Amino acid sequence: MFRRQQEAPANVYQMKQELFSIGDDFWIENSAGQRVFKVDGKALRIRKTLDLQSGDGRTLYKIREALVHVRDTMDIETDAGKVATVKKALISPIHEKYSVDFERGGSWEVKGKITDHEYTISNDAGEVAEVGKKWFRIRDTYGIQVAPNQDDALVLAVAIVVDTISHPHR
Repeated sequence: MFRRQQEAPANVYQMKQELFSIGDDFWIENSAGQRVFKVDGKALRIRKTLDLQSGDGRTLYKIREALVHVRDTMDIETDAGKVATVKKALISPIHEKYSVDFERGGSWEVKGKITDHEYTISNDAGEVAEVGKKWFRIRDTYGIQVAPNQDDALVLAVAIVVDTISHPHR
């Protein structure tokens, strides 16, 4: 994935396929199996809502379904306001594709076999993260390898949004 010399090692997190649905809670573990982030699904809401929390229960990002959009869209927010909007591409002939547009400018592109949990998240400077099954031999588990010097929680929030939009019936 990250072919150039790295100053710091990339972090790898594991998530279970089809593990959650809105209203359910689940943990995101690091490669050593330690619970480091919790996803708190908010049931009985008009729109899909999830909170990404630190291991100690502090909410880092709120993930909310955007209302009244032509294509599948979710917002990632903090207490200070919206951070990013994630949208599924209307037409993507070769690979599934999502765009992540940041409120302060800039964007990421999510591209690959989304429903198979095999994709990359990148920006103009290169790969931000890689999602795949190669790091874990556990059935129905996939990994998210986050490049050094990235906001790991934000990358995980984007991966959660992509999973939620690509598997709408959970």
